Amino acid sequence: MEPLDRAPDKQLDADQMTAIAAAFRSGDVAAFDTLYATFHARVFRFCRRMMGDDMLAKDAFQETFIRMYEHRADLRGDNVRSWLFSIARRVCLNQIRAQRSNHDVFDETYHGAPAEGAIGDVFLRERIERALQCLPIALREALVLREYDGYTYQEIADIVGIDLSLAKVRVHRARLMMRKLLVTVVGADR
Repeated sequence: MEPLDRAPDKQLDADQMTAIAAAFRSGDVAAFDTLYATFHARVFRFCRRMMGDDMLAKDAFQETFIRMYEHRADLRGDNVRSWLFSIARRVCLNQIRAQRSNHDVFDETYHGAPAEGAIGDVFLRERIERALQCLPIALREALVLREYDGYTYQEIADIVGIDLSLAKVRVHRARLMMRKLLVTVVGADR
């Protein structure tokens, strides 16, 4: 199962999603294929931003869809998107916990001054990705779901399993931390 990051997600209306969710719960492989085609790109992007590494993201992506199929009977209602992203979140968090050492490492390449003349779109994108990886996991996932995947605060709360107000707080705190982390990049560009 390879992530097709550039292929556009299919759009399904509510009636279609209800029918597909019911068929999927009963083990219909075609329904799984439809759900995969609908959500694969978004799930892979989420995994890549959470993991910060393409190989680890591919592992998390594949594990997400394996667990999705294995636990299809656990799907309640027809909100497949929130349920699927909850699975992706748990898979990513488990992989991050498994890799994490007992202490945080200070990254001199990130905290050092930017290289002379290196400011540009590619450099900025790279710095943003590195800054994203410096965020605590709870803030990173909230920011990724909001800013990269376009979820509402209520959807974030549902996916993560927290209150709506806490979802808003996490996104706000993540934005503040990102600003602090990126101030050297923006300041050097002026």
